[in-house]
Amino acid sequence: MASGGLDARGAWLVFGAAAIWSFGGAIARFLEVTDSWTIIFWRSLCAAVFLLGFMFWRDGARGTARLFRDMGWAGVGVGLCFATASTSFIIALSHTTVANILLMQAGAPLFAALMMFLLFRERVGTGTWVAIAAVMAGITVMVSDSLDGSVSPVGDGLALLIALAFASATVLTRRNAHVRMMPAACLGTLVTLAAGFALAGSLQVGAADAAWLFVFGALNLALGMMCFVTGVRLLPAAVAALIGTAEPVLGPVWVWLVHGEVPVARTVLGGAIVIGALLVHLAWQMRQTRQPHIVPMAD
Repeated sequence: MASGGLDARGAWLVFGAAAIWSFGGAIARFLEVTDSWTIIFWRSLCAAVFLLGFMFWRDGARGTARLFRDMGWAGVGVGLCFATASTSFIIALSHTTVANILLMQAGAPLFAALMMFLLFRERVGTGTWVAIAAVMAGITVMVSDSLDGSVSPVGDGLALLIALAFASATVLTRRNAHVRMMPAACLGTLVTLAAGFALAGSLQVGAADAAWLFVFGALNLALGMMCFVTGVRLLPAAVAALIGTAEPVLGPVWVWLVHGEVPVARTVLGGAIVIGALLVHLAWQMRQTRQPHIVPMAD
């Protein structure tokens, strides 16, 4: 399967998911609870309730049950990938720096492109490879001022696992475009919910934290998942993962605007490189899509 052109609706949905997820850092700054597993539990609970509520409203009880049944093993795989990525991120924060994690996450488009080529022989265009390289370079510039030279096998391993899990979810969703993956996203939140319940030191949170955890789970995590699993079905996997790199670029912007944490010059420069690469590549893809196919006339 070739990479093909760009579906504008899919691109906007995946970008919307990245933009929604990028508010996570700004939201987390408001939380007073410090236990990571407590945060994971309440965030996952709110996300699961939001996703289940939406599916019940849209499809009814029988329709929702049918969606879970029809998602098959591909849906189970996507759900486990989401659970792995979201849990690994929280745990990795206690072992390595955010900069190291972001640098590893920048490899997700590369992993997705390699998976599609090696497993399914889906060709990745030269322009996409160039955009992937530019995005990885931009992320490197963004975090170069705060990179931790020390190596944390646990932290950096988990950061690499995040990128691999995200790339795998992208590939599985794209390769099973006929399957609606909303229940898979919900399954991922249920898995992390169970893990949080088992490992949290205490589930008690204050009223303010409860409100922010609802926003963190329902609006940040679940709504982003809804946009992602809907949009990624319409795009080549490498392009979808590439658009997803807008998340670490936009994150520092919201923290700056909401909490007054001014980003350093390298963060701004690297972010500009990433956004520029994404915009140029998406514009090129849209132009390729709109070009008419000229059929030679017979003599």
